[in-house]
Amino acid sequence: MTNSFQPGDTKTHRYLVRSEDYADFGPDTGGLVHQVLSTFALGREMEWAARLFVLEMKEADEEGIGTELAIQHHAPAFVGETVVLTATFERLDGANLRCAVEARVGTRLVATGHTGQRIVARVRLAARFAALQAEAGVAPFTSPPAPRQADN
Repeated sequence: MTNSFQPGDTKTHRYLVRSEDYADFGPDTGGLVHQVLSTFALGREMEWAARLFVLEMKEADEEGIGTELAIQHHAPAFVGETVVLTATFERLDGANLRCAVEARVGTRLVATGHTGQRIVARVRLAARFAALQAEAGVAPFTSPPAPRQADN
């Protein structure tokens, strides 16, 4: 891992809200709750904004894993609106990165929170997953999903 970042450095991610992002738990559990960006989908995008740091820090044989996510949802974001998520590098403690994240639509504050990610060797991570899968009696996965591309 290499780190060229300092506390206060930022990364920005823009996300266009889609109907798939609604708070909807399916027909068996009450269905659609609100036609706004769900906290769940917001968390995914907050993690991605902070991961933009990880993508520049990790070596080819390393990967980042999420360790924490906290969200304070302040206001809605509607389908068709672009949410601008700004991750701010707070600190790096060993291999543990912590970022504050703010989400806005224009001047409207949608959410604040923070993320934690740890950068680890892929081999070590694969071994840990395999051990846990064997313990649980589940088949190991064979190939990871296609990587998401950075938008900036």
